[in-house]
Amino acid sequence: MTLLILVVVAALAFDFINGFHDTANAIATVVSTRVLTPRVAILMASVLNLVGAIVASEVAKTISKDLVDPHVATTTLTLSAIIGGIVWNLLTWFYGIPSSSSHALIGGLVGAAVAHAGLHGVLWGGLLNKVVLPLLISPLVGFGVGYVLMTLISLFFANSRPRTVGSLFRRLQIASAAAMSFAHGNNDAQKSMGIITLALISAGYLGKDAGIPLWVKLSCAVVMALGTSVGGWRIIKTMGHKIIRLEPVNGFAAETAGAATILVAGHFGAPVSTTHVIASSIFGVGASKRLSAVKWEVALNMVIAWVLTIPASALVGAGIYTLLSLFGL
Repeated sequence: MTLLILVVVAALAFDFINGFHDTANAIATVVSTRVLTPRVAILMASVLNLVGAIVASEVAKTISKDLVDPHVATTTLTLSAIIGGIVWNLLTWFYGIPSSSSHALIGGLVGAAVAHAGLHGVLWGGLLNKVVLPLLISPLVGFGVGYVLMTLISLFFANSRPRTVGSLFRRLQIASAAAMSFAHGNNDAQKSMGIITLALISAGYLGKDAGIPLWVKLSCAVVMALGTSVGGWRIIKTMGHKIIRLEPVNGFAAETAGAATILVAGHFGAPVSTTHVIASSIFGVGASKRLSAVKWEVALNMVIAWVLTIPASALVGAGIYTLLSLFGL
């Protein structure tokens, strides 16, 4: 029972960290374009993260049932997975690298499962279809939608006065940032819900086919909203200033493309990375102007972090599991 409580506390801590780590992805553009102040943007994101986290559970079901065999899952395994995700999250946050909290958690889960039960402990089909393929596809979709949307906006408003366009999209960007915040909560908060549910199943408190308990949904949603309220200026700086120089119209296109991609993925239970999607959407928006408008060295650093996230957090998860096992946990 004590170990299960530790799992719940660690999962909520992960959600809190996710809130201040990844929420910056949702509001970076609206802050960097000065449409909203950081305080107002963070308040808006906090509320919409909470709402988004409560209204769906498909991603949580993927995490709890489709990645690791529930028959081999233990509370030690789930605790190790969370610690692996937290360590990688804090490391990348410290250096201002917008890596994926989602895939850090999944990497920790996979590493701990392999350390506990060998390769047979992981449901590789679920990992491939629900994580790896969306990991590869969703940034490409975000890039493509951002590119096309920005191109269409440029064509439609080609003869409009810049002041008119700027005024219109300053208002529209508030709506697009709100949509992105909702999408973040809708997808990201569910990862911790899934981990807690997996721990409850492995401890015998829930049946294998049980849904996500209401108290789990509410606690994860509230904690992520609290983490959101802390904010994350380091990531906002990278996302909003270091990729391209953003105007409100660019922010609107990137946020709309990102939110649409994330919400569609969440509908199919795919735990995609809000970081990957919004960053690639910003790249697409920038590339629609001209390829040189994008700072590709920043893109390269992000891609390296993305590629390393799952294996690095998997190694940490496996190491934590081995360490805990040595202490008889």
